[in-house]
Amino acid sequence: MFLEISNVRKSFGAEDNRVEVLKGIDLEVGKGEICVLLGPSGSGKSTLLNIIGGIDQADSGYIAINGERTADMDEKTLTLYRRKHLGYVFQMYNLIPNLNVRENIEVGAYLSDRALDVDELLRTLGLYEHRHKLPNQLSGGQQQRTAIGRAIVKNPDILLCDEPTGALDYKTSKEILRLIGTVNQKYGNTVILVTHNDAIKNMADRIVKLRDGVVRRSYKNDAKIPAEELEW
Repeated sequence: MFLEISNVRKSFGAEDNRVEVLKGIDLEVGKGEICVLLGPSGSGKSTLLNIIGGIDQADSGYIAINGERTADMDEKTLTLYRRKHLGYVFQMYNLIPNLNVRENIEVGAYLSDRALDVDELLRTLGLYEHRHKLPNQLSGGQQQRTAIGRAIVKNPDILLCDEPTGALDYKTSKEILRLIGTVNQKYGNTVILVTHNDAIKNMADRIVKLRDGVVRRSYKNDAKIPAEELEW
């Protein structure tokens, strides 16, 4: 299995203020799958995403990507691993304000020795004609597409998306989800997408429902539909 999560536990705080956020998560995701982590606020889904991405460390249990356990890596190795193998898309775009669209995406390309062709990616993202614009000249959807471009240009094994449509309207949200689906099909990246929007699960290969730090249900989606057909 490409991504293996075994008995992962995570707490925050100390002594009387200690809160257990993840309570023994077990999960497997195949290479090239879109996996949606679904759950209400406080269910632990963003914490789990951060542990998968090496941003945070589990208290116990382990994450293995292609057989490599992140907990076995020292800080330098983990930094290199994140740089080479993981792409991040957040609810906030975090673009560099004084760089144009193309330059923001090229920042991601510099981190990889197997970067995708920037011009081809710009066209896939529908951003080619906007490539010389600065972030403050773009709509929210265009900024999020640029953020996805920066993450995907590295050609990462795993694309981690934390509420990527949380700040967007309905129409733009569907455009971004369609784009994530296109990127997954075209480049074969494994996608882990965190959301509280139940409808988004229908575009996934695997659906994982979290509540109170526990996996309540994990199953393959046999009725997957394209993102453009989602309704909510």
